[in-house]
Amino acid sequence: MFGGNMQRRIFCVPLLKSFFESMSEFNKMQTVKRRMFAMRNGIIADSLRKAGSPFRMIFGLNLPQLDEIAADTGKDEELALMLFADRNNRESSLLAPMIMPEQCMTPELALEWLAGSQCVETTDIMCHKLLRKLPFAAALASAALEGDSDMVRYGGIRLLWNLLPSPASEMKELIQKEADRNCALTHRAATTLLEEIDFFSGD
Repeated sequence: MFGGNMQRRIFCVPLLKSFFESMSEFNKMQTVKRRMFAMRNGIIADSLRKAGSPFRMIFGLNLPQLDEIAADTGKDEELALMLFADRNNRESSLLAPMIMPEQCMTPELALEWLAGSQCVETTDIMCHKLLRKLPFAAALASAALEGDSDMVRYGGIRLLWNLLPSPASEMKELIQKEADRNCALTHRAATTLLEEIDFFSGD
């Protein structure tokens, strides 16, 4: 009888540990969401909705406010993954790359995040705040430019903007190929990037 109770207790220890770890992450998420709610701006939120933002929930935070939350939160892989998985909320998608530790981002996950981006705002923030800092940023941009998704290829163009003047000049052929597609999402960014490359090279 005593042995059975001991076995049950031993069995429960990892379950309780997992439960409390899950609650800890949940509490972090709730803390961040409450802070976003406290900073909400209805005027900006309405403007974003009218402009076609794809998110169901928009608090209307600006970039300095998100930077402040990111600085206070610190780098946190689990929370970043939870935030990015929250596809209904604009601010979650923007904050996720701000707090994702660079060393936790793999090439495969980076492409997955680019493919999962729902709008150019998310992709722009992702490239500027996270992807450009990765040691494989140039290779990622090249792989993205070969992607099937318009948003992924836009991410490749946007990432190269953050890496100017090199290695964008080395990928001019890929960028020209994208410009020639006349894709509504990428054409303007690609042609402008080509102009910048010519400027830096003195052509």
